[in-house]
Amino acid sequence: MSNPPSTFTFRVGHAQAGTRLDALVATEVDHCSRSFAATLIRQGCIFVDGSAKKPGYAVKAGEVVCGKIAPPEASSFLPENIPLQILYEDLELLVVNKAPGMVVHPAPGHRSGTLVNALVHHCPDLAGISGSLRPGIVHRLDKDTSGALVVAKNSRAMHHLAAQFKSRKVHKHYLALVYGVPRNDTGSVDEPIGRHPVDRKKMSVTTHTPRSALTLWRVREPFTGACLLELDIRTGRTHQIRVHCKSVGHPVIGDPVYGNRGDKKRLAVVSPELGRAVMALDRQMLHAWRISFSHPATGTRMTMEAPIPLDMSGLIDRFRDASSKSGGDSGFQFQDP
Repeated sequence: MSNPPSTFTFRVGHAQAGTRLDALVATEVDHCSRSFAATLIRQGCIFVDGSAKKPGYAVKAGEVVCGKIAPPEASSFLPENIPLQILYEDLELLVVNKAPGMVVHPAPGHRSGTLVNALVHHCPDLAGISGSLRPGIVHRLDKDTSGALVVAKNSRAMHHLAAQFKSRKVHKHYLALVYGVPRNDTGSVDEPIGRHPVDRKKMSVTTHTPRSALTLWRVREPFTGACLLELDIRTGRTHQIRVHCKSVGHPVIGDPVYGNRGDKKRLAVVSPELGRAVMALDRQMLHAWRISFSHPATGTRMTMEAPIPLDMSGLIDRFRDASSKSGGDSGFQFQDP
């Protein structure tokens, strides 16, 4: 495994003046991501002309940046022999099909049973990547969203993959079972997303802190009261698909946060059987189906597809059967946001 150097020193050039300190360190120091650099700065491990600064400090030409990166800490993550569905693996990375209900990273209330616990058992060396801050994790999926997730197995791969996500060179396609059928077969949602102005646990297109967000979608299959959407997200905002689907009147079925109670009732009127099936759900019907990226060592473009989990594929089959019996009447009309 390739680890970062223990110490470093460099002088800020004229072309680098005005750059954020954390971004500059990530650029100048091998195998150091911007988030890891920001953490080191906050911990007092990086100085500018001998003084501590904040991660967002705008550097000036001629200033000297120096720092020290301690050896990786012993892992605090308990290795657990949790089964993983591995779609691909080599010396640099692996791609897993994350199960619904699995938390990606340990956090208060979820110290065990997470994807990281399973990964540290599967790849013991994973613990040392980026000082054990987020071993191998370069992107995440919500707890109840299933699907393809890429994991770096060494520092070089993590740095390379993180850069691809930052520059939006990673392409992610999702499948979502949503209420209703849009009027058009394809479309896009170009609405900024930020924290909800009232409920801070939610995201919203109505926000005081907007960040650009673009989702492209197409109808793969229409059903009675619902449809299966394929979504291509060009940005990676928190809850982006769930928020954008809700904003255009087609919330993801089973979504406990962004769903509408009225949709469940209307679906139950259209089909009592489907209504009962939806009421029994304990998660949103959202799946990270396909991911494309460049291999960090060879540069080869790779595309991985994750099979749809049984709870979602089973519900899709029930909607398909109900639709064929009803003659394909969607039962819903498109709702303008």
